[in-house]
Amino acid sequence: MKNFVINPVLNKEFKLRFRSFKSFLGILFYLLALGLIIVGFVFIESLSNTTGFFKPDQSRTIFIMLSFLQLALILFITPGLTAGVISSERERQTLNILLTTTQSSASIVLSKLISSLSYLLLLIVASLPLYSFVFLFGGISPGQVLITISFYMFTMLVFGSLGVLFSTLIRKTIVSMVTTYGVTLFLAGGTAFLTIIFMQFANRYGYSATPSTNPLPYFTAMLNPAIILFSTFEPDFIRELTTNTGIKFPLWISYLISYTVIFIAAILLSIKKLRPNMKKG
Repeated sequence: MKNFVINPVLNKEFKLRFRSFKSFLGILFYLLALGLIIVGFVFIESLSNTTGFFKPDQSRTIFIMLSFLQLALILFITPGLTAGVISSERERQTLNILLTTTQSSASIVLSKLISSLSYLLLLIVASLPLYSFVFLFGGISPGQVLITISFYMFTMLVFGSLGVLFSTLIRKTIVSMVTTYGVTLFLAGGTAFLTIIFMQFANRYGYSATPSTNPLPYFTAMLNPAIILFSTFEPDFIRELTTNTGIKFPLWISYLISYTVIFIAAILLSIKKLRPNMKKG
């Protein structure tokens, strides 16, 4: 544990990432964009109301909109931050030098993952004060905000681990990045599309009368982060889904289990493949 905390790889990555003026400029423009969206939404909704006031249910709409914007940010930026952490070292011919240090494969992989996601985590933390607009008007509890932030962090780790995995397995950074974005697109968009198709198929051919025969929408929905996030705001949607599939197991727990398995498998495989030619004596 001490070697991981006092980690030259992690320290170097932090210094390179956070000493750049562009990093803080990106945070500034991101917060300005979110702030303008919130203020603009409040202004438009206030004008559209006959009373001229902003209602608590509209504050909840802002929170949901912000939550999905943040999720889209995570799914869009995470592959770009992590898909080249190992392959770029290989292309610069510095990976072999890194492997000759006393750092273990696990330390290198985890350091690359944490340092890559640290900037994205900083963006999310920096945007928390903007949620004060939501609390001013009511409609959302602090517990809901904590659940949403925890969901972000967990999702970041899983998709980040996939980026590190493909960066370790694939030699070219561009190919690794395309592959990571492809998997992310499938998990974020493909599973949602399949869930809709399976639900429509069941309703059309009458399988909803026997829910246990049509569990496919459940298994695709439990892999989709957007559906899981939406379920925290609209529990009735999940109750309808579980009723039609006949599976009563909570969908968010299935999401946690399946994505935890993906995360552990990706990290272990990355550690193993980082030094593929080294054998135990």
